[in-house]
Amino acid sequence: MNINQATDYGFRAVLFLAEQERDQLVEAQVIARQVVIPMRFLLKIMPSLIKAGIIKSQRGAGGGYTLAKDAGEISLLDILEAIEGPIRLNRCLIDYDLCTREAAPGCKVHQALEKIQARLADDLAGCRIADLL
Repeated sequence: MNINQATDYGFRAVLFLAEQERDQLVEAQVIARQVVIPMRFLLKIMPSLIKAGIIKSQRGAGGGYTLAKDAGEISLLDILEAIEGPIRLNRCLIDYDLCTREAAPGCKVHQALEKIQARLADDLAGCRIADLL
């Protein structure tokens, strides 16, 4: 499993916003420059973070981005799922019918992966942006 580049950029952008004063609007160009994210990628991921309620934006002169909630309420899991969707280590963990062996959930591999996936999600959920400041 690899976290995609967009999610890495999302982590960086949200952490940068958390480092700013509460409710301070930061222009996209500033975020992109400060955390080394290509502008086109930043503008691609920000709507997902807005939709998930992690950040908010204000358009127009003096506009920009800020956190939508306290950094202690935002986890790495929140950001990852906003950009990539739910964590799924194997397709049988999405839907039992996707098991080509037709053995899920009784399959021992399925059971092991399910436990690993749950631990990974718990670890990501337990890592709050405030912890990284």
